Amino acid sequence: MHGLCESIPFAHYGRALNETQQGEIKMAAPHHPRRGSMGYSPRKRARSGIPHVKAWAEDGSNPKLQGFAGYKVGMTHVLLVDYRPTSTTSGQEVMVPVTVIETPPMRVVGVRYYVSTPYGLRAVSNDADKSDVCDVRVVAQTQPSLITGIPTKRPETMEIRVGGGEIEDRITYAESLVGKEVTIKDCARDGQMLDMIGVTKGKGYQGQIKRWHVKLLSHKNSKHRRMIGTQGPKNPSFIRSTVPQAGQMGYHQRTEYNKRLLFIGDKPEEINPAGGFVGYGLVRSSYVIIHGSVPGPAKRLIRMRDSVRYLAKVEVEKPVLAYVSLASKQGVGR
Repeated sequence: MHGLCESIPFAHYGRALNETQQGEIKMAAPHHPRRGSMGYSPRKRARSGIPHVKAWAEDGSNPKLQGFAGYKVGMTHVLLVDYRPTSTTSGQEVMVPVTVIETPPMRVVGVRYYVSTPYGLRAVSNDADKSDVCDVRVVAQTQPSLITGIPTKRPETMEIRVGGGEIEDRITYAESLVGKEVTIKDCARDGQMLDMIGVTKGKGYQGQIKRWHVKLLSHKNSKHRRMIGTQGPKNPSFIRSTVPQAGQMGYHQRTEYNKRLLFIGDKPEEINPAGGFVGYGLVRSSYVIIHGSVPGPAKRLIRMRDSVRYLAKVEVEKPVLAYVSLASKQGVGR
């Protein structure tokens, strides 16, 4: 073969091979999809354990609070009648995973008014003229002292938008709530679609393999396997942001869109399993059952708001729960 390469020009090398040999030297098209999504970059720690809400839904009904906050308890499973009209099991009883969130009453301690400026919304003083007000939000605090599942007793403070109706009606409604307690029933109902906002479980400083799920290098590598093969080309002479690097993993704020609120309960004995929930304990206040999972570990503060991008518009009056599992999550009573 070495002599053949010397006697035949490179441009005509393919003509000296028969059809079988030409088929053997063909190579597959290279395909190497990138590892990990750049949609959440930079992957740094959340600035606060209290999630912040960037957008609120537009509601044309009567004035109401468009959000609430609670503490994640854990997960269980329920047997319910499938309310999804396009599901293959629509109308049948199915077993689904659910998340339990404890929602003690919140106390309204103030009102904030916003006016529109070329640079976005700007808060104005309560004594200012309210004729230019375009948005109203109440300042509410949680009451963790009413429950025992979490160690902190310091209330978390946040803003909750008042939506629906005319701006004058929203101002009057917000001012009427100051100094009072509001419950989850003042903000949501059974069968409503909500967005769940929380901070994910923190995993600390992790390497490239766990953080970006890149492939392990060959076992014949001279140094290590759990690393990347290259940090990029010589030029440009800097490391691009798309190169998988070690760093913070977890404790990021994430939003789960379109979660169905299945049930609002006031009787903790109807949801508490034998021995309590793992890592949380017993539910002692009002609670909600959410279809599916919710970001964050147990005891993490979860904010709920009216869904901002629910396009299916499937209305459910009240989901029918035939059975709620109260079996122990940690082997108690076996």
